[in-house]
Amino acid sequence: MKTTIYTIRNLSILVTLVAMVAVCSCTRMSKEIRDKDAGMNGSFEITKSGLPVNWLVYTPETVPKGDFDIITDTTEYKAGKQSLKFVVRECSSAGGWWSPGFCNEYQALPGEIYRISFWVRNHGSEFHIQIGGVSATLGEYDTIVKSQETIDNWQLFEYYYTIPEKMKAIRIEMNILQPGTFWIDDLKIEKVES
Repeated sequence: MKTTIYTIRNLSILVTLVAMVAVCSCTRMSKEIRDKDAGMNGSFEITKSGLPVNWLVYTPETVPKGDFDIITDTTEYKAGKQSLKFVVRECSSAGGWWSPGFCNEYQALPGEIYRISFWVRNHGSEFHIQIGGVSATLGEYDTIVKSQETIDNWQLFEYYYTIPEKMKAIRIEMNILQPGTFWIDDLKIEKVES
């Protein structure tokens, strides 16, 4: 009888420890603050808790190895009254949630064409922006730009993307892949009439 009680107690302790490790090891990959009245917020005008609303943002708290700040810059901007600025001292070059940046998805249908445009400035960083069609289990991505170029004055980037077959959304992702200072503003994803 004693052996059974000890076995059950040890088993319950083991199950509790495994559950605690599983819960503690779950890392958030991004932070997100939603505001249904803010729309896409591509000029990053609406922020809460220091982050632009309606974006999945890879922050210092969610990026495993990184030392950086995300700032809404009210002195350097292209549209509205502020831009989104990344001051990166250390980061991974892997991209995705391993590097500073942001992403989001929007509903779309196969064959639809979208115009993606945005303005950037860059000092020292390497930035990477991808666009893709996604479904619940698949994704097809194109790199719009990957650059280490110094951009002192605001520069416009523009790209057209057709949603592939079997995809149900369009996804954009921006990452900083090496230390430096990067600004982005007036990001638009607009459906083009065919």
